[in-house]
Amino acid sequence: MSVKVYAPASIANISVGFDTLGAALAPIDGTLLGDTVSIEAIDTGVTLVVKGPWAHKLPTDPKENIVYQCAEFFIYQLTDKSAFTGGIKLTLEKNLPVGSGLGSSASSVVAALYALNEYFSTPFTEADLLLVMGKFEGQISGSVHYDNVAPCYLGKMQLILNGKSQVCDAIPNFNQWYWVMSYSGVSLSTAKMRQLMPDQYDKSIAIEFGRYLSTFVHASYKQDEALAVDALQDVLAEPYRAAAIPGYMEAKTALQIMGMLATGISGSGPTLFSITNSLEKAEQAKAWLDKHYLNDENGFSHVCRIDPKGVRII
Repeated sequence: MSVKVYAPASIANISVGFDTLGAALAPIDGTLLGDTVSIEAIDTGVTLVVKGPWAHKLPTDPKENIVYQCAEFFIYQLTDKSAFTGGIKLTLEKNLPVGSGLGSSASSVVAALYALNEYFSTPFTEADLLLVMGKFEGQISGSVHYDNVAPCYLGKMQLILNGKSQVCDAIPNFNQWYWVMSYSGVSLSTAKMRQLMPDQYDKSIAIEFGRYLSTFVHASYKQDEALAVDALQDVLAEPYRAAAIPGYMEAKTALQIMGMLATGISGSGPTLFSITNSLEKAEQAKAWLDKHYLNDENGFSHVCRIDPKGVRII
């Protein structure tokens, strides 16, 4: 038996929803923007092969790789039930840059755990597997939050609830929107970017954050595009992170002049997102970003839609 799984890139925060909103991404040209993990049977033990354009950014010792650690966890769980004999070989194709703001660690974790769950005949329920995914992704990013993991796993735009019985739920997205995603090529540590933010906020900022988030969710259900666009204001993270992302403010200003509906930081950056309801304008924005925002040959831009599927077998 063998299985191969693809887990899409994701955008977290979406300006108004720090640690609370996330969405899976699907480039309109059909590019699979995300990591893949494949599993096949071997005689004994666990082995991991890492390949892909960003493999060199990962630990050289397989045991330090989060995908290997996911496999160890799974096998430990199964050993108690005498359900595992033989061995497995995992192959991680690392297609997402590390520290990009595209949910790179979430993509690897979701692909690995979903593939393992499928390979071993789904011992975990969907809800339980999501909790495990959050735990493992948190080991990399520094804290457990589901705004990348949940959309990568389940697709769509996810509102993080953290309820006792439900971690998240999908909210309606604007199907007419194109999301231009541009990764500059610079790597930024999620943990370090979180440290740029203050430990405490003034009460007025907390109220403003709540107002923008609730307005955006309300507008999403009403499908009121103008109201949603007005609400896409980042008062928690962008004021403290923008200066640490080379070229971000210049790009945001240029995209606003171009007529894009809204622009923000994807996750902790340096990837930015910019929204429009015009494919022509999206292509114009992509061309500008390719020329002016990309730092080196490692950078890239994609015109995307929200991916309704999330992780899947390919």
